Amino acid sequence: MGAEHFLEEPTDIPAELAEARKTIDNIDAALVHMLAERFRCTEKVGVIKAKYDLPPADLDREKRQVARLQQFAADSGLDPEFEKKFLRFIVDEVLHHHERIREEMENNPSAMS
Repeated sequence: MGAEHFLEEPTDIPAELAEARKTIDNIDAALVHMLAERFRCTEKVGVIKAKYDLPPADLDREKRQVARLQQFAADSGLDPEFEKKFLRFIVDEVLHHHERIREEMENNPSAMS
């Protein structure tokens, strides 16, 4: 059973509020789909890093990515500190996945093929 595309809004709210909330619902759904796709891609990166015995974290890349995204945030009117915290949360989760992948591949070397 699929998730509803929009939340049911009460009928006693202004139409412009209902419309603004519908836009937020669309954005939230897009964010979830984009995060899912991002994690599918980072899962591939984790497999590649484990295959070539590379460390799960690339601190230089993370530093460059934080700076790049903080500039995007500032240019977009988003608080760069919020962006930094949000990216840290995502990167920490990715690293956790990479460590799990490495452990799984070490325990099952035939998975590296």
